[in-house]
Amino acid sequence: MNTIFAFILVLGLLIFVHEFGHFIFAKLFGVRVLKFSLGFGPKVVGKVIGETEYVISAFPLGGYVKMFGENPDEQQVPGEDRKVSFAHKPVWQRFLIVLAGPLFNLLFSVVLFFMVFTFVGIPTSVDTTRIGNVNENSPAAVGGMQQGDAIVKIDNKETTTWMDVLEAVKNSQGKPVNVSVLRGDELLTLEIVPAIDVVKNIFGEEVEKRYMIGIMKADEFTFEKTHVFGALQSACLQTWMYISLTAMGFVKIIQQVIPASELGGPILIAQVAGQQMEKGWLNLIYFIGLLSVNLGLLNLLPIPVLDGGHLAFLIIEGVRRKPMNERAQIVAQQVGIGLLGTLMVFVFYNDIVRLFS
Repeated sequence: MNTIFAFILVLGLLIFVHEFGHFIFAKLFGVRVLKFSLGFGPKVVGKVIGETEYVISAFPLGGYVKMFGENPDEQQVPGEDRKVSFAHKPVWQRFLIVLAGPLFNLLFSVVLFFMVFTFVGIPTSVDTTRIGNVNENSPAAVGGMQQGDAIVKIDNKETTTWMDVLEAVKNSQGKPVNVSVLRGDELLTLEIVPAIDVVKNIFGEEVEKRYMIGIMKADEFTFEKTHVFGALQSACLQTWMYISLTAMGFVKIIQQVIPASELGGPILIAQVAGQQMEKGWLNLIYFIGLLSVNLGLLNLLPIPVLDGGHLAFLIIEGVRRKPMNERAQIVAQQVGIGLLGTLMVFVFYNDIVRLFS
C-alpha cells in the first residue's frame, strides 16, 4: 500500500509541476488553455473553470496541457482569435512555453532542497569507522565482521577516520590483519585476510584494483543550520550535482557502460518510492528531487513528441524564418512515437523481469 501511495504522490506531483510550467507560461503570453490534464485516457473527474477544463484522467503516466491553435492546420483560426492561438505567437514565446515544463522540473528540485536545507539544515557526512554493510562471502564476512561494528584499531594502529581503515587494508599487501572492533560494549579482535578486488565508480566502471575486505562505511549525518542564502546556494549545488550525474548517465547508456537491462520504468519508480518512504520523508524528498531532474532532462532530449523535439522544430523555424514542412514534422513525430513506444515496452519488460527475479 505504501508503494502505491508513494508512486501516486511522487509521479502525480512531478507531472503537475511539469504541466504547470507549460500552463503558467501559456497564460503569461495570452494563449487560451483548453484543458489541463493529469494523466491520459478517459476522464475520471474534471471541472471547467473559466476557459480551461481541469481533468484527472485514468492513466497516471503523464499529462498534457491542450492549447488553442496548437494544430492550426486541423483547425482554421479566425482572425479575432489569433491573439490567443499558440501557433500564432512569436517563435520565442512558443519556445519558452515548451521549455517551461522541463525547466519547472529542474527548478522544483532547487525548491525542494531549499526548503529542506532552510528548515532542517544542510546534511554533513560524519567521518566514522562504523561499518554500514558487509558484503556476502567477503573477507570481512568470513572473518566475523558485522554491520554496526566500529573499527578502532588495525594491527594495533588506531583508526579514527574511514581513510585510516582503507589505507591500512590497502597497505597490508594481502597479509592477515588484526582488526579490533567495538560491537556494542564489547571489544573484539578479528583476523581478516584482505583480497584483491575491483573498485568501481557510480556507473560501474573499473577505477582501480587494490586490497579490500568487502565493507562499506555507515552513512551518518549531522544537519548544520544555515542562513537563507546558504540554503539556496546548497540547493542549487545539490540540483546541479543531480543534473551532472543524470546527463553523464545518459552518456554512459549510449556508450553501453550502463547495460540497457538497468533501465527502469513506472514499476521500478513505484518500488523505489515505496522504499524511500519507508526510510523516512527526508529520503523521499531526495528521491523526488532526483526524479524531477531526470524528468526535466529526459524531456529535453531532441526526440519528436518530447518537449526537446518541439524545441528543435522551433529552433529550425527561428533560423529558417518559417515553419518546417508539415509532412516532415508528421513523419518525425511518427518516428518519435515509435521510439517512445518501443522504449516504454522495453522498460516495462525490464521492470517485470526484475520484479520476478
